[in-house]
Amino acid sequence: MPDPFDTETLPADAHGIARAAEWIAAGQPVAIPTETVYGLAADATMGEAVARIYAAKGRPSFNPLIVHVPDLAAAEAIARFDESARRLAARFWPGPLTLVLPLRPEAGIAGIVTAGLPTVALRMPSHPVMRAVLAKSGRPLAAPSANASGTISPSRAGHVARTLGGRIPLILDAGATAHGLESTIVAVEHDRLRLLRPGPVDLTRLTEAAGLPLTAATAGRIEAPGQLASHYAPSKPLRLDAAAAKPGEWMIGFGAVAGDATLSVAGDLVEAAAQLFELLHAADASDAAAIAVAPVPQHGLGEAINDRLRRAAAPRQN
Repeated sequence: MPDPFDTETLPADAHGIARAAEWIAAGQPVAIPTETVYGLAADATMGEAVARIYAAKGRPSFNPLIVHVPDLAAAEAIARFDESARRLAARFWPGPLTLVLPLRPEAGIAGIVTAGLPTVALRMPSHPVMRAVLAKSGRPLAAPSANASGTISPSRAGHVARTLGGRIPLILDAGATAHGLESTIVAVEHDRLRLLRPGPVDLTRLTEAAGLPLTAATAGRIEAPGQLASHYAPSKPLRLDAAAAKPGEWMIGFGAVAGDATLSVAGDLVEAAAQLFELLHAADASDAAAIAVAPVPQHGLGEAINDRLRRAAAPRQN
């Protein structure tokens, strides 16, 4: 497949920021510096835009993404904050701390961003360019690191161009990032913090600010970027590569294979990726006893879609 873009690198000035906001409004991801690493940002409320992040990165599976917000009010419109979470936000935001909190169902965040989970990872960045793009676009931005999956995280615009050149329309260049290391991620619970990913924030200061003890992540459970993996799975048996539904199955179609709902009538993998978690939830909530999914091609985003479906269909471990 030919590269879709003649990638433009622009200084992170008013013109560059306006161009970034235009591409984001058009549903495309753009590379933007943050204080941690360069991020590949897209509108977190637009499923197909977020799917294009995965397409550009060549990401092998759909993990939760961090949603970047401009202020606490925007964050509280997306997630439920308790007093401990507010203390952490007051102490460390804006900055390199990501909080994993209960998602508000009415927030409008695309299911592909949270990987179908009931929680969302939120961060208020301090970098003036990312903050300017948030303000100009007026949207919460999902933004993993701006590098091809499996390669080194980018701390300069040139690092982004090396692996994503031709795959995205725009890179904003503001020189080297301050930390060069992804944000610290903690899940905030009523009686503890759980460390999901270490990063620049000192852990002792975290526990002091929250007034809660810090524990390790739960083994085998994925809630944030940078974790190893078992993934969201429905409660019902899931059959893959189905040409048609059997009695008692809720069918998820694709392309020429119709169903109760379809990932994409046109066989578009970006549309299919954007629809995947919404349809898995719809199937799980239906009256059917089981779920069937039509075949999805094993190329491009299809690899990530099939990876997630295989994990969802795997036998449950007791």
